[in-house]
Amino acid sequence: MRTRPLKVALLGCGVVGSEVARIMTTHADDLTARIGAPVELAGVAVRRPDRVREGIAPELVTTDATALVKRGDIDVVVEVIGGIEPARALITTAFEHGASVVSANKALLAQDGAALHAAAEQHGRDLYYEAAVAGAIPLIRPLRESLAGDKINRVMGIVNGTTNFILDKMDSTGAGYQEALDEATALGYAEADPTADVEGFDAAAKAAILAGIAFHTRVRLDDVHREGMTEVTAADFASAKEMGCTIKLLAICERADDGASVTARVHPAMIPLSHPLASVRGAYNAVFVESDAAGQLMFYGPGAGGSPTASAVLGDLVAVCRNRIGGATGPGESAYAALPVSPMGDVVTRYHISLDVADKPGVLAQVATVFAEHGVSIDTVRQSGKDGEASLVVVTHRASDAALTGTVEALRKLDTVRGVASIMRVEGE
Repeated sequence: MRTRPLKVALLGCGVVGSEVARIMTTHADDLTARIGAPVELAGVAVRRPDRVREGIAPELVTTDATALVKRGDIDVVVEVIGGIEPARALITTAFEHGASVVSANKALLAQDGAALHAAAEQHGRDLYYEAAVAGAIPLIRPLRESLAGDKINRVMGIVNGTTNFILDKMDSTGAGYQEALDEATALGYAEADPTADVEGFDAAAKAAILAGIAFHTRVRLDDVHREGMTEVTAADFASAKEMGCTIKLLAICERADDGASVTARVHPAMIPLSHPLASVRGAYNAVFVESDAAGQLMFYGPGAGGSPTASAVLGDLVAVCRNRIGGATGPGESAYAALPVSPMGDVVTRYHISLDVADKPGVLAQVATVFAEHGVSIDTVRQSGKDGEASLVVVTHRASDAALTGTVEALRKLDTVRGVASIMRVEGE
């Protein structure tokens, strides 16, 4: 066994970073046995050096992250500070000075993953990021290694625990969106500013990473269609239950039927209660993968939090350290397919549309005509109303998003349609 320790620089010592440091210390002997050499925490870069950090020697703490990654004796840099800068510059500098990198930075990888992979390859170093997508759930490695010989057609999942907690609470208790968000905030599941979660930015970054790996194609954050869940109502859940469905915020990455393009999107959707994702409760994550040879696979577990995310970081750290000892590198970027990313208008799925209409003869015929004129076939219609006002719920067969958008625009122009109360995609059937 190699006796010289592998030196690790830790960038960030918040919820995740402090847990990484703790596990490195408390599991030091096991990590040594698994890696084949000891690992040593050589420095910790933080913004607030005066804060007490239990288990971390004060002399290891620095505010000069750049100097830390430039030391030259660092084998692995663990980046858990998040954001675009200075994380991007620090990771690039780490490669230039001989270190491999383990990151949990989904936003940066979704935006500049190709450039970071290129820098890692240029300097013969590793870039691992299991923790960037679904916390402790092993997902990145199965997609890029275990399924490397298969053809993945679809990746659909719940990749944000905050939004799943909120929607699950609305479903199980009948609470409204704000009430469920307030509870999520009180329990620590939602940030003081929950925008990144509830508006789908967090999930969109993860979708970009997953699509890139699954389809061997560069997919950036800007390629992902994104819709938040703030407009989901108790009435939407009531309609979903009547259809035998629930509502989840889903990240969906799929290959076109002809295999010539891919799409990536994040939005709320109704899914049947019989689908495995429908039973994912609370703040848990789950990702459903469909491939040619392996068929259907589901990965499930805690998708956030200090300990779960640190578990993924440490798994990558072990792999990178083993590569370091063996003088090799693991899998880098695979973008050989270079498939075009199609716009949202090309996506084909089913839809649930709720309309507020005048309660008088001929309204249903007018609405049906608009659907027919735009090539959208109606599956079921449900109408109720009194005192001159009515609600009309239409569920369609599969149609393109562009056709549905044209249909809705035309419906809004009808005198008998008072408003489009809700539009929800129906997935997983």
